[in-house]
Amino acid sequence: MSTAAALTYKTAGVDIEAADSLVERIKPACAATKRSGVMAGIGGFGALFDLKATGYTDPVLVSSTDGVGTKLRLAIESGLHVTIGQDLVAMSVNDLVTQGAEPLFFLDYFATGKLDTHTAATVIEGIAAACKAAGCALVGGETAEMPDMYQHGDYDLAGFAVGAVERADILPKPDTMKAGDVLIGLPSSGIHSNGYSLVRKVVAKSGLKLTDPAPFAPTQSLAEALLTPTALYVSACLKASRSGKVKGMAHITGGGFEGNVPRILPDGLRAVIHAKSWVMPPVFNWLMATGPVDFAEMTRTFNCGIGMVLVAAAADAGNLCALTGGSVIGELAPHTCGADCVVVA
Repeated sequence: MSTAAALTYKTAGVDIEAADSLVERIKPACAATKRSGVMAGIGGFGALFDLKATGYTDPVLVSSTDGVGTKLRLAIESGLHVTIGQDLVAMSVNDLVTQGAEPLFFLDYFATGKLDTHTAATVIEGIAAACKAAGCALVGGETAEMPDMYQHGDYDLAGFAVGAVERADILPKPDTMKAGDVLIGLPSSGIHSNGYSLVRKVVAKSGLKLTDPAPFAPTQSLAEALLTPTALYVSACLKASRSGKVKGMAHITGGGFEGNVPRILPDGLRAVIHAKSWVMPPVFNWLMATGPVDFAEMTRTFNCGIGMVLVAAAADAGNLCALTGGSVIGELAPHTCGADCVVVA
């Protein structure tokens, strides 16, 4: 008779009890995000959502998925996990609202080599808090413990958001755009969640440790400053879209102005953005000087202080700026053959 100990899933590296403990810990945070339409959430094999209960008459569903990129590396290396959940939620719900959609529910995917219940719970509680702020329910998700797939302490995140918009209110409305329309910029909270592969190269070149005071925000450590969470634009953008005065919205993520604003413009128009019309947050000046990174590369990679761009008639600019907290940063102009779709100067 063999005396060898029998193998179990736990000895193979997967702790089901830890996963169950995590689910119990995050249930209150998830329950706090409940909104109209939620029928069943955490604990079942699937989440049920009653779209009719939300009051839409001719709804179109809008979906989005995203992650937070290598910003996770800074969270893992610094041990600061509280705000990364907001980054995950913001990256998806900010995309939804550009099409006039109200975020309804969100699901997350958390993958790691060995589950650290406290770290996972901290991240997911941050996700829940951001969902509540965005008005969408955290209805479920997946926690995957996968030995040998991740180095010790590493984890990865993905998020999935679903929203709805009345068919007649879908944005953008390129047929209504014309030369002379204005661009309204909503301020960013900082770098948000794009360009961190370049950010980390600049940090390495600077010689600073993540625990050192940030040169551009000396009351915070470098890690704390660089982990400033992505702004949630849901409330401001829904107010704007429901006013009926917005012709289009662009979320300024990877690719900066050049990679995102053209996605909402019709043929024959280009965006002229006046870089001196707002003050760039100090973190971007630090990146430029320390890299060094030239200005053209900055506007192709980062939001440079503007996280969302709205297109509207010039006559509506004042009301929309007051409604959203934004400011006019440029205008639409005729797009001649061979010219760039976006000019930042």
